[in-house]
Amino acid sequence: MGSKQEKIGYLSAAIIVSLMACSPAQEQASTAVQAAPAPAANTIPRGPDGKPDLNGIWQVLSNANYNLEAAAPKAALALVPGDFVPVPAPEVVALGAIGAVPATFGVVEGGAIPYKPEALARRDSNRENWLTSDPEIKCYMPGVPRATYLPHPFQIFHSDKAVFFAYSFAGAVRNIYLEDPGEAPLDAWMGQSFGHWEGDTFVIEVTGLDDRTWFDRAGNYHSYKLKVTERYTLVSANVIEYEATIEDPDIFERPWTIKMPIYRRLEAGFELPQFKCVEFVEELMYGKYRKGREAELFGADAND
Repeated sequence: MGSKQEKIGYLSAAIIVSLMACSPAQEQASTAVQAAPAPAANTIPRGPDGKPDLNGIWQVLSNANYNLEAAAPKAALALVPGDFVPVPAPEVVALGAIGAVPATFGVVEGGAIPYKPEALARRDSNRENWLTSDPEIKCYMPGVPRATYLPHPFQIFHSDKAVFFAYSFAGAVRNIYLEDPGEAPLDAWMGQSFGHWEGDTFVIEVTGLDDRTWFDRAGNYHSYKLKVTERYTLVSANVIEYEATIEDPDIFERPWTIKMPIYRRLEAGFELPQFKCVEFVEELMYGKYRKGREAELFGADAND
């Protein structure tokens, strides 16, 4: 048998444990845990056919359009050599901070786009000549997947019989075939899209994409053999998880995937805004043919 002091110690410990077990705070916490309602099995909105309801206006909130890969901020997309570091090109220097490039977090699974070594030179050339080469500057339709993460909203219309995507930028649209249309008859800026459901995920296979489209402002590009497999998964009433798997055997060593959330625009009465930018680039594309252009640039004696 233990000493008197040991018995007192055991008794004190037993009393403390007993009090803790019966304390109001402990009892309240236990009750709260037991009373917490179990989460609903599925709270996403659904259409009459039971499929997730993707209808609405959506927009990506990231800098993926600047660069799909992670990158540090820099002074401008168009740079020229400076005394110590590259500086903004004369054509964009007046934009100052507005023309600067924000950091990109990166949306490529695995971190880097798996270019074939011989394809990187073209990507680097695109990047160095961004000001004259990026199709976004000229208001060409953006292609897929770039249309999704441009800094402009887009709208999804769908039922059990038809699916249609409308984009603010350049008035681009996509009609999603729900029966396999076969091989695309010709290449187009927005390609040919064939969609189907895999459970609660809407999958779109896109082929026949014009090889002049880019993936971002960093010069990432593809060939005419590009195939994009998109996956739209509604994870809550106002968030779609977006994935796009890129396949192009001429440019990349293997397929690769980008992933990002897309958010519903919730402003009251919000409608898809028009950004038909063709008229905004007329001076860029055709200004050199305008009568009086040389005099404006070089003075009244330009034609003497």
